[in-house]
Amino acid sequence: MTVTPLNPAGWPRPSGYSNGTAATGRMIFVAGQVGWHPVNGWESDDFVHQVRQCLENTVAILAEGGAEPRHIARMTWYVTDKQEYLANLKGVGQAYRDILGKVFPAMALVQVAGLVEDRAKVEIETTAVVD
Repeated sequence: MTVTPLNPAGWPRPSGYSNGTAATGRMIFVAGQVGWHPVNGWESDDFVHQVRQCLENTVAILAEGGAEPRHIARMTWYVTDKQEYLANLKGVGQAYRDILGKVFPAMALVQVAGLVEDRAKVEIETTAVVD
């Protein structure tokens, strides 16, 4: 594996992410993915459905570059409503585990006033590092 979690001793263990990561290799940058299906377009305005679709889109792009979820070094999540994200943590966590497995990259979540796609509730940007 090319990505190593960095969690300083004595710090509280983060849940679902790492405080930092160290990686070496070829970098793959995945543009922000929103919750639309690449062929069918928008299928749902449900927050968890959109997260699931963002992650599926991300994995498809990673595969195109010869990467897998285990290669993810960092993710930035942009949400239009932090409270909606917090209210759906269980479903978001399940979607994350279903699609990415036990991958814990450095991660940030930012609430934004809006995204370019009006129906988008979440957009996820990802960086991966492959051997």
